[in-house]
Amino acid sequence: MKAVICRSPGELVLEDRPAPGAPPAGWALVAVSHVGICGTDYHIFEGKHPFLAYPRIMGHEVSGSVIETGEGVDLAVGEPVVINPYLSCGKCIACRHGKPNCCVKIEVLGVHRDGAMCERILVPARNLYPANGLSLADAAAVEFLAIGAHAVRRAGADPGARALVIGAGPIGLGNAIFARIAGLDVTLLDMSSERLAFAENELGFRILDGSRGAVSDLVKEATSGEGFDVVFDATGNTRSVQSAFAHVAHGGTLVLVSVVKDDIVFSDPEFHKREMTLVGSRNALRADFDHVAASIRNGAVPLAKLVTHRTTLADTPSDLARWAHEKSGLIKAVIEIG
Repeated sequence: MKAVICRSPGELVLEDRPAPGAPPAGWALVAVSHVGICGTDYHIFEGKHPFLAYPRIMGHEVSGSVIETGEGVDLAVGEPVVINPYLSCGKCIACRHGKPNCCVKIEVLGVHRDGAMCERILVPARNLYPANGLSLADAAAVEFLAIGAHAVRRAGADPGARALVIGAGPIGLGNAIFARIAGLDVTLLDMSSERLAFAENELGFRILDGSRGAVSDLVKEATSGEGFDVVFDATGNTRSVQSAFAHVAHGGTLVLVSVVKDDIVFSDPEFHKREMTLVGSRNALRADFDHVAASIRNGAVPLAKLVTHRTTLADTPSDLARWAHEKSGLIKAVIEIG
């Protein structure tokens, strides 16, 4: 089969690889249809991912069709599916408590093991969700949107709550969309006027342009000095995360959607006097995938606006390398494989 391999940082090639064999019990062989390109993929290409061994087949935002099933798998051949790329052990404390998204031994397709920038892939059947009427192109967007949907669910905010989403990249935009679907009053903050213009003009969000003044002053002005009931940080930037504590209202919640490598430092007196809730949000659960799929089906997610770039498997090495540096106009790129 054809596969795109990141041999080493900056080296991306199209190669012939042996196709997977017959699926073992509990697994299925999937013909890959579409793969979304994630910020993680760009980081892998650029050598910025801290926990990755090269060479690696990237790709974890995936849709496809079942080709063959192993023993005990209740999926029909030809079934269109969304792939949940988080492979969990099923036995650790997180898995036992229904939280396989933060499994102690989690392996993510395209990161800890080879992913789906290829023609076929073997996947545990429990990680395959029927597309139920979604096109395979739309189904490939479910995973990245589920990250934001999970974060919104983790926040537990009531409808009408004032929400600030920091970071207008794909994850932040998905976060904002699902915060709005949940009935929150959403504002987006970013330093990029181009991304903010897209969020405002194409998606209809209220915005704060962090390049035009002190963010703390902008937040105070937007909330009459009270702060936001819930703040989501989706920037992956240490300084942004640490600053986000000051944007939360008394009694409010800060949700860390992105992850940074550094230690996070904050004022404990400020944290306690506000009785703030600090929440980590990692990956997503089946309920989030289902919620996203249903929201796409009912037209609540403007996917046609979010997917701005498309390519083929053969053109992925050159296109991904270019898009890693040429970000203007890029929101979400998708590889059409099937």
